[in-house]
Amino acid sequence: MNRIERVIKEMNKRHLSQLLVSDATSIKYLTGVSVYPGERLYAFLIRHDGWHVMFANHMFEIPAIPFEVVRYGDSDNQIELISEYIDKTKVLGIDKQWPAQFLIPLIAKNPGLRIALGSDCVDDVRAIKDEKEIELMKEASRINDCVMEKAKAQVKAGITELELARFIDQEYLNMGCEGNSFPSIVSFGANAADPHHEPDATVLKEGDVVLFDIGCIKNGYCSDMTRSYFYKYAGEHQRMVHDLVRSANECAESIIRPGVKFSDIDGAARNMIKQAGYGEYFTHRLGHFIGTVVHEKGDVSGANDAITKEGMIFSIEPGVYLPNNFGVRIEDLVLVTKDGCEVLNKVSKALEIIE
Repeated sequence: MNRIERVIKEMNKRHLSQLLVSDATSIKYLTGVSVYPGERLYAFLIRHDGWHVMFANHMFEIPAIPFEVVRYGDSDNQIELISEYIDKTKVLGIDKQWPAQFLIPLIAKNPGLRIALGSDCVDDVRAIKDEKEIELMKEASRINDCVMEKAKAQVKAGITELELARFIDQEYLNMGCEGNSFPSIVSFGANAADPHHEPDATVLKEGDVVLFDIGCIKNGYCSDMTRSYFYKYAGEHQRMVHDLVRSANECAESIIRPGVKFSDIDGAARNMIKQAGYGEYFTHRLGHFIGTVVHEKGDVSGANDAITKEGMIFSIEPGVYLPNNFGVRIEDLVLVTKDGCEVLNKVSKALEIIE
């Protein structure tokens, strides 16, 4: 069963006979066509009867594909074109990315048109990685492991966060990556108490936490990993927090297998941190899905009672953030296997002092 057939199967579950997909990443996933549309309309209509249609501006390069391609120019009435291809008697699924500048005119053009949010039809398919995708994501994580070790080796007196971040970015390019899956996070000392700190001119000091949260894109697939080290020495409090976060990470990973609720995985790590007295300092969800983009639909949080399925890949990243003091986060990507999970990152999570 190909990807579009799997999407139609999901549409059937939701009683949808037509789905308009506008997310360029999802269109590439389903058709192989890669377009950056900017502000222009770009969409792929999936129909239950197999008559699928792509709508694209003349400016966009579209290779030969086994679907009808409807072209338009900047002066054409694009909404009228789409209206000719949708069944007004049926509910139309719309994905979450379609801008209001197109959706509202479509509704106005077709009074009485029933619409429904249909993103999950594609997102649920994208969440289950096939064998090729799994191999590509393992390769992206292998590169990330290598760059993490190289970055750690660059930690030395006088270096700044920004210098290390730039080194990491260049190493990804040196290793044949398309680039970063997100801007590299390098945080020293108290800056590590901000989960999304942007690297700046902060200079490394003895006793600082050195937090790396980094990821690359290789062959269209993303990696993501966080490790927290210490420079020259680590105090007793720092050691205790690091060991707590590591234990929470490994506790959560130990219960992952098909059929486990994401809320229970989050709870396993969160309860451990809470029982140690640091619950208020774990300020974000435990993890997120990842694939062709670093944050795909789906998360590991207390609000998500969906269950894990074989082939899913997501992050496990507990953290403790003590304002104006320090922070620690440890993050892996995990693949749900037939009877457990495989951790894609191989860099040690043990407490390490960089000399």
